[in-house]
Amino acid sequence: MRLILPEEMSAIDANCKYFGLLPLQLMENAGASLARATRAKARGKKIAIVAGKGNNGGDAFVAARHLDGFEVTVFLLGRSKDIATQEARRNWDILVKLGFDTREISDIRDMNFGEYDLIIDAVFGTGVREPIIGLEGAAIDAINSASLLVISVDVPSGLGTSKVVKPDLTVTFHKPKPGMTGEVIVEDIGIPVRAEFFVGPGDLRLVGARSPDSHKGDSGRILVIGGGPYTGAPALTALAALRAGADIVTVATPESASKTISGYSPNLIVRALPGDHLSPQHLPILKDLIASHGVVVMGMGLGRNPESRQALAQIIPMCQKTVIDADALQPELPMKGIVTPHAGEFKRISSVELPGPDYKVRIEPTKRYANEKGLVVLLKGHVDLITDGDVVRGNTTGNPGMTVGGTGDVLAGVTAAFYARTTALRAATAAAFVNGRAGDLVYVEKDYGMVATDVIEKIPLAMRL
Repeated sequence: MRLILPEEMSAIDANCKYFGLLPLQLMENAGASLARATRAKARGKKIAIVAGKGNNGGDAFVAARHLDGFEVTVFLLGRSKDIATQEARRNWDILVKLGFDTREISDIRDMNFGEYDLIIDAVFGTGVREPIIGLEGAAIDAINSASLLVISVDVPSGLGTSKVVKPDLTVTFHKPKPGMTGEVIVEDIGIPVRAEFFVGPGDLRLVGARSPDSHKGDSGRILVIGGGPYTGAPALTALAALRAGADIVTVATPESASKTISGYSPNLIVRALPGDHLSPQHLPILKDLIASHGVVVMGMGLGRNPESRQALAQIIPMCQKTVIDADALQPELPMKGIVTPHAGEFKRISSVELPGPDYKVRIEPTKRYANEKGLVVLLKGHVDLITDGDVVRGNTTGNPGMTVGGTGDVLAGVTAAFYARTTALRAATAAAFVNGRAGDLVYVEKDYGMVATDVIEKIPLAMRL
């Protein structure tokens, strides 16, 4: 079973809520499975639960209800009014109302394990950071020095820090997490496979938030190489990247298109390239631009002049991070980074005709191509498929109104902006969700009268969690 990172588990939890599987349901399932494992492991009847104020504590509160026949004491580290989540607080309140032995601890000396047979460690879940001090730090020390059987909830409290619980057993949920040692039981808590396959707002969280002390350029410098025969496409890509959070976006475009593109918005930086189409003569200029930008997105509105293809063949290997779209999706060109084809473009670059519109039959050929080429494919369709050749995700946001021209250019810009901040797979996955969600917001207002610029304007709203 593949290990799952803490932030990935948090994303899955958020997506479950988005699809209607409530955190309270998952907490109930987690607590019940923890109780079953505890029953099987317990030697003696007296159990001490040491709980923090987060959802790990909430899982343990549920377990206390399911441990009929045992004498359970729940030690809450801190005050119940400070319990962090609605779900955990509700399960604490149930224990109090039903007369369970619940104790709010403000001093570690109020917690004596001498009379107990087993400790359930529910102090911290995943994602805790150094330093662990105060009441929680003292509780971890007390658990480790108690010489009792210890069962940790999901992960040993403090995992990844210098102060960590050393359990006899860890009951982890859904999938194992990195760094756990000793006996580990993985419990199914009712997260369906489809909740991991389909994209949701949790995937947007994985892109990462902008730091409060960030400076210009820290959130992404994007170079758009496009235009010549067409002017709208690269402008749409550039504006979408800005709306998706990129700090600086430069459009490198043939001189024939540069003034028109500049006129779309004063927010665009436009670098004119001599002539009316991209050609190898532009490589010295582009080499310097590529070096000063973190992500290069290319192909929009370039046309298919043979000289443009010759230039792209040399440009693509120069780039560290690329998003390749539209006229840059050619079979003779090296593909790398992220490619964003529709079915026809996929056939062009892979020589594989995808079987029908059903996303399920498209998974294997798309996955195989991504694996062979070592890149991420964002295959646009009724259900978008995103794969790195190993993991495959599906996105259902979007609507038929988005068949209007330009929405693919918008998607390329959003993808580039996210790629500046995270991995290729995470960027493409979140971009598909946001682009489609923005289109859905437009559809409510304008139905099939939407245009690509409408989608761009809704990107910030679509990114709200």
